[in-house]
Amino acid sequence: MTADLYNQRKEELVQYYKKYKQLPTYDELVELFHLRSKGSLHKYIQKFIDDELIGKSDTGKLIPTTKLYGLRVLGSVQAGFPTAAEEEDVDTMSLDEYLIGNPQASFMLTVSGDSMIDAGIMEGDMVIVDRGRVPKSGDIVVAEVDHDWTLKYFIKRGSTLFLRAANKKYPDIHPQEELKIGGVVTSVIRKY
Repeated sequence: MTADLYNQRKEELVQYYKKYKQLPTYDELVELFHLRSKGSLHKYIQKFIDDELIGKSDTGKLIPTTKLYGLRVLGSVQAGFPTAAEEEDVDTMSLDEYLIGNPQASFMLTVSGDSMIDAGIMEGDMVIVDRGRVPKSGDIVVAEVDHDWTLKYFIKRGSTLFLRAANKKYPDIHPQEELKIGGVVTSVIRKY
């Protein structure tokens, strides 16, 4: 296998993954790479594994790695005074991996309303919520208060629990019947 042919096949694998959001099966790889048999495929699979583009599950199924679907991290940028910067390929990162610490217990919601604008959460933003996290006073939570769901700061003062908006035009919410925490907000996503 030549370096050029390997790079071509690697790009075909990446494009397939981007298009279908899953890895091809062994049979699909044989067809994609225009090979005559699965035996010819082994050297490519092993090289992809060595290069950490893919891995194998316990059952032998091909699984993607962050090098296959992640974004390149090129360094940092100054948000204060301008400084000289050079592009430097630091790492590759998956946004899922970066934003979601507990995938099995996490979900996303779209924000409506303006009660959290002073926390930097605007209408139309997406929030990632971890339902497995125990809220601490000051955390932003998704909560059911008296049978209505809302996104607010969780406040605990002694034995008193209540919710607080991040917008002065909204009053604190003191539950009359019950307060259930649906999860703690761990990330906010905004698309410009």
